Amino acid sequence: MPFMEAVRLALATIRVQKLKSFFTLIGVTIGVMFLIAVVSIVEGMSRYVENDFAGKLFGVNTFTLRRWNDFNTDDNLDWREIQRRPRLFAYDADLVRSVLPPGSSSAITNETFMNANSPFARPRQVQAVATEAAYFTIKKFNVTLGRAFGPQEVNIGARVLVIGVDVAEHFFKGLDPIGRELRMNGVPYEVIGVIEKQGSVFGFSLDRLAIAPYTSPLHRAIRPRGDIEAMIVQAPTKDLVSDGMDAAREALRASRRMPPGKPDNFALETQDEAMAFFDGIKSKMVIFGTALPAIGLVVGAMVIMNIMLVAVAERTREIGVRKALGARRRDIMSQFLVESATLSVVGAAVGIGLGIGLAATIAALTPLPAAVAPWSIVAALVVGAGVGIAAGIYPASRAARLDPITALRQE
Repeated sequence: MPFMEAVRLALATIRVQKLKSFFTLIGVTIGVMFLIAVVSIVEGMSRYVENDFAGKLFGVNTFTLRRWNDFNTDDNLDWREIQRRPRLFAYDADLVRSVLPPGSSSAITNETFMNANSPFARPRQVQAVATEAAYFTIKKFNVTLGRAFGPQEVNIGARVLVIGVDVAEHFFKGLDPIGRELRMNGVPYEVIGVIEKQGSVFGFSLDRLAIAPYTSPLHRAIRPRGDIEAMIVQAPTKDLVSDGMDAAREALRASRRMPPGKPDNFALETQDEAMAFFDGIKSKMVIFGTALPAIGLVVGAMVIMNIMLVAVAERTREIGVRKALGARRRDIMSQFLVESATLSVVGAAVGIGLGIGLAATIAALTPLPAAVAPWSIVAALVVGAGVGIAAGIYPASRAARLDPITALRQE
């Protein structure tokens, strides 16, 4: 039987025996549906992290000096040893600044969540940031209303705030926030600017910011011991990032009198560490996320195999007639394999459509982004065909081995 004729026969069977075909294909359909949905979510997260997340959290051509890493990919770290690391202070930041490549920018940053309040709205928790003037340039925060604070205000420790859109809308809804008072930890600050909308990362709003000079009382409210949480450094070019990190490392190690061979007692972190961290999460998501589709595909293969065995039993006489007319074993076997693969591919095609719809629904209703990868559609069709062929081998071999005389006697 020609290939296209076998495909036509399989499609005719699906059309005529709708209920039977539904139960035949449901396993493959569900398996492929979840496979497409999982791959789409993982792909969407990967693109989001690469294009938006890393850029918004770290900035371009930057590295961050911390006491310890925010994103850790080493499972062998001794956390008790890390807890004993010395804290970072402003003089450490000044030392690093003195050795950075020309044209570099830097800003001390201390961040935490704290309650803010104003006379016009109920108190609300905001992301408080105590930093320096260069922070706005490094993070590419454009101030659309009012202005950002400058080095002079940082020098005198002015009680001024630059806030995000969400903070402005909550505390000063329907009002011009510029020049109004917002209390942070009970201390009054004057709002002098509003940053353009930043959006969100995995459902967390980046517009709940309240940014004040590092030298203002907000610094002590966040870090009562007077130490600093981090220092962000932006190199003029991507090539100079590693040079800046090497210079900072050498200066800090020399300042702390660390002997050669001893591990750093501080962390220098780039967006590469964050990407490596999320790559680890992505690989685990793929492993766990494909377990359910794999079970569905195994169940689908078993159902298809049983249905094909029934088909062989129902068409025994037809097989006998074909063999009597000269059909070879491989002709009979290829016919049933094509039919089995066609059934599975149809189920996979339906699963692809449902999977794309499921991924779009998840992206619309949850913070998880989704992006359908074209290769996943091709892979799903190949997997569908493979499942059909694997499930059809035994029934096809049974049909090919039938004795034509015995088959012709079958009623």
